[in-house]
Amino acid sequence: MTDRDPFAEGERAARDNIPAEANPYHDGSDEHALWAAGYEKVAGGIEAGESEGS
Repeated sequence: MTDRDPFAEGERAARDNIPAEANPYHDGSDEHALWAAGYEKVAGGIEAGESEGS
């Protein structure tokens, strides 16, 4: 059995251009919050990089 890391899964989803609405965890759960935090960490960095190039 592998331990899932919701934060890392959220980071991976953002890198793979998966929409934030695809968060697989129950809204309001700790896992949902961790997934969203990981997603925002990567998505925020991607957006900052895109704005620097414009």
